[in-house]
Amino acid sequence: PRPPDEADVVVVGGGVVGWSVAYWLKVLEGWRRQHGMRVLVVERDPTYSRASTVLSAGGIRQQFSLPENIQMSRFSASFLRDINVCGVIWAGREFGESSPLTVVPVSLQEHLGVPNEPPIDIQFQPSGYLFLASPESAAALEATVQLQRDEGAQVALLSPTQLKAKFPWINTEDVAVASYGLEDEGWFDPWTLLNAFRRKATSLGVQSCSGEVRASHECPAPPGTRDPRSVPSQIYMPDSLEYQPVACAIVVNAAGAWAGKLLEADGLPRGLCRPPLPIQPRKRYVFYWHCPNGPGLSCPFLVDTSGAYFRRDGFAGNYLGGMSPPEVSPWGPLRSFTPLSFIRLPEFILFQEEEPDPSDLSVDHHYFQEQLWPRLARRVPAFESLRVRGSWAGYYDYNTFDQNGVLGPHPRLENLFVAAGFSGHGLQHSPAAGRAVAELVIKGRYETLDLRRLGWDRLVDGEPLKEQGMV
Repeated sequence: PRPPDEADVVVVGGGVVGWSVAYWLKVLEGWRRQHGMRVLVVERDPTYSRASTVLSAGGIRQQFSLPENIQMSRFSASFLRDINVCGVIWAGREFGESSPLTVVPVSLQEHLGVPNEPPIDIQFQPSGYLFLASPESAAALEATVQLQRDEGAQVALLSPTQLKAKFPWINTEDVAVASYGLEDEGWFDPWTLLNAFRRKATSLGVQSCSGEVRASHECPAPPGTRDPRSVPSQIYMPDSLEYQPVACAIVVNAAGAWAGKLLEADGLPRGLCRPPLPIQPRKRYVFYWHCPNGPGLSCPFLVDTSGAYFRRDGFAGNYLGGMSPPEVSPWGPLRSFTPLSFIRLPEFILFQEEEPDPSDLSVDHHYFQEQLWPRLARRVPAFESLRVRGSWAGYYDYNTFDQNGVLGPHPRLENLFVAAGFSGHGLQHSPAAGRAVAELVIKGRYETLDLRRLGWDRLVDGEPLKEQGMV
């Protein structure tokens, strides 16, 4: 369908984060005002063949090193657990009352269930994440686990002896300690969750269209303010030079890996593009293989000290996994896959490996043979005889500044919001991130989770908010 001439909110990006924002806008507007908010979701790839959501490994975990990421994971796990349950939607009180964080029940809402349609089955596989730490990073892992426990996550620490007893197929050489999630961790089907958000939001009145937002108009500044306002003006139709202008009051940039490029190309004055949104597409490979003598049903989502990861895929001896290029420098680790771990050779430290070319989604099969397989076989000796069955590539919306999501309004354009840059954990945080942005749009403040530290201020101030548990 063609886009409408006007909308209250335009969400740029129809991935799971964008549709989550649209869903929560419609859910939360019910107690605020009576008339329906006009929400439009614009997605340039209606087939989702290049979408980060459907090309991910589908994991969800509680094991992060930042309180905000742990809290979002806990919220999302609860949301997914009750995805078909009819429950109470909670909202904060109006401005001026006793406490901005006081919550009250406002309506009954069946989460993502749609009347007269089958219940949603996201095919959740409960299985903890297993992070392995070397002797150099053991203390950091233990401190991170204490933080996770303080936030309410159920995480166990395992010694090498305990690790070997629980998972006999693991080679525990160079492993000093491991952390294992006991609750609300595992993996699920990303496509099902995306469709569930889309179907429910559509049933609530959200409109959608296929097209690409490329430009915007500048509107005069409102009386008494200095900054201009920006609205998208040109939505180009697929495979066409035709475009449709859409006037709106609020824009949500949920364009994922292209969120930074969208803002740069959005027609904003050069001065308003500072600081730039440091989000780039980074290509990541996922391989799947068969190994009849592999770990079997006891296989968790394992993240090795080397950065390689894998998990079980079904019940017939199939597995999938991958690895991101490590980033290290002569002065020590810049980013790690397990908390504070990095690859050190006897006489020098490796610099960052070359990033794959993100211009297409082709797969370099030598990467598996030369980089991933040796690490897998070293940790799981049974994988020496694995047989690769296939592969694919997808995009991380990679925040080069600190690998964390950017949430909230632009520092100088109050009606331009961003929800992107999650660097690989956008799928699992989409329920929480969508609600957070919707709260900012409707109420002007966070209510469910305090995610202010994930806003633009850290970009303006040049103060990274590092997440050590990147995969």
